[in-house]
Amino acid sequence: MPVIPEIADRLETFAAIRRDIHAHPEIGFQEVRTSGIVVEKLKEWGIEVHAGIGGTGVVGIIEGKGPGRSVGLRADMDALPIEEETNLPWRSTRPGVSHACGHDGHTTILLAAAQRLAETRDFPGRVVLIFQPAEEGLGGARAMIADGLFEKFPCDEVYGLHNSPYTDPGVVGIKPGVAMAGADFFDIRIKGVGSHGASPQHSKDPIMVATALAQALQTIRSRNAPPHEAAVLSITQIHAGAAYNVVPSEAVLSGTMRFFTDEAAERMRTRMREISAGLAAAFGVEIDVDIRDIFTVLENDGGLSEIVAGIAAEVTGKDLVKIQDEAATGSEDFADMLKAAPGVYFTVGHKGEVPLHNPGFVFDDDAIPLGASMLVRVAEARLAAG
Repeated sequence: MPVIPEIADRLETFAAIRRDIHAHPEIGFQEVRTSGIVVEKLKEWGIEVHAGIGGTGVVGIIEGKGPGRSVGLRADMDALPIEEETNLPWRSTRPGVSHACGHDGHTTILLAAAQRLAETRDFPGRVVLIFQPAEEGLGGARAMIADGLFEKFPCDEVYGLHNSPYTDPGVVGIKPGVAMAGADFFDIRIKGVGSHGASPQHSKDPIMVATALAQALQTIRSRNAPPHEAAVLSITQIHAGAAYNVVPSEAVLSGTMRFFTDEAAERMRTRMREISAGLAAAFGVEIDVDIRDIFTVLENDGGLSEIVAGIAAEVTGKDLVKIQDEAATGSEDFADMLKAAPGVYFTVGHKGEVPLHNPGFVFDDDAIPLGASMLVRVAEARLAAG
């Protein structure tokens, strides 16, 4: 079962769809044009469509030949608030917004798979196509689930993929078990007392507190966690002041924590609050800590991972299947769907050396046939298995 010829023959058509979506990127929960394209194409191919799930999410239903189980296939649709720097003919037409993560490719891959599955319907049961909004930290998966995604469209299993410029073209990567980190975002607001910059003795300087807190928070990983435990705490923003001669009254630290267990997450949250409270007392300031649970730890089903690896070996070749040893510290909200149904999240390698979330990232359209073929083969195999 190599790459499906009918999908490969349509690469030019689907590349054009992908490039059109790429030229008109939309931030999470604003994917009105993108979801409109999805709805239009699904209806054109005779697929039952349900729009407006979780905001701008779309669900398509493909009924097979007779009763059976249900398998979900998911793609994300949103872009990032990043100015594109590729100068491609189909570069983003929207200032400050681009598909620097390849979600335009994911959407197109699922569309290509949908068309093929709708043509053949060579399976019992049904395929649930899930086009998800707002994956980039805005909670699109949770929004669709809260809107009754799996109550309205139950899935026995669910599968998703991500493009990978980090592996060679044609490589399918799978990490059984815990595969990606959970993540929190945090904002810490320090409320001190401002003063003239020439008379700092009259202040309770929030910048000094912020610098002390930034260093102290790093002890959570180095001094409170077991040495073998993988975790990350990154302060990515510091905001304070607006003048050269004014000690400000407030400072804000923001960032993210990454973890692979609930215990690690709770330890980091607790210590962050304790350290902040201690420094507030020491410096005589107020410190408010806002920690938000954004991403769940992504865990692939072990048995299904083995099955998907076997399918990948048939589609792309055994030598191009990479079983990964280490979990990624990146996060992905498909993890929430895997909490609702067992499944697998895998990667598809492609040409290019520019990393994801970079202004110069370029999606390789040649990855579309492999990605779509994988989704089709996985859906057909799992439904045929009963």
